[in-house]
Amino acid sequence: MENLNNNEYQKFADKKVPKPTYLKNVILAFLVGGAICTIAQGVTNFLESQGYNEDLCGMGTSIVMIFIGSLLTGLGVYDKIGKVGGAGAAVPITGFANSIVAPAMEFKREGFIFGVAAKMFIIAGPVLVYGIGSSIIAGLLSILFKG
Repeated sequence: MENLNNNEYQKFADKKVPKPTYLKNVILAFLVGGAICTIAQGVTNFLESQGYNEDLCGMGTSIVMIFIGSLLTGLGVYDKIGKVGGAGAAVPITGFANSIVAPAMEFKREGFIFGVAAKMFIIAGPVLVYGIGSSIIAGLLSILFKG
């Protein structure tokens, strides 16, 4: 092994590197994401059965799902779900809640201001800035072109 050239070394390394399991990852992401969405649909159906209109059902479902994602992150469960479900756990609104709560919890020992408050939006901050900025631009363009 001492006198391997680049080609021989690359072949040797390729044999040792584990092959990714794309199909398994896709299936698990689909199942975990589907389960999260099924829970959200159950919340929506429950709120509709209580007589709430579509707008209130949407808001209520978002609030409940953010709460569930935050609670599971606080209990250390959402990270385990994320390891199994990958993008299926990261994409729904519960994943967004996780991306805000996890850094806040990690830095809580540094205090409320310099720890939790400062680190809470490390991951989610750029998403919020882009989303808010884009909505402002879209709103201004809509006003300009629609009168």
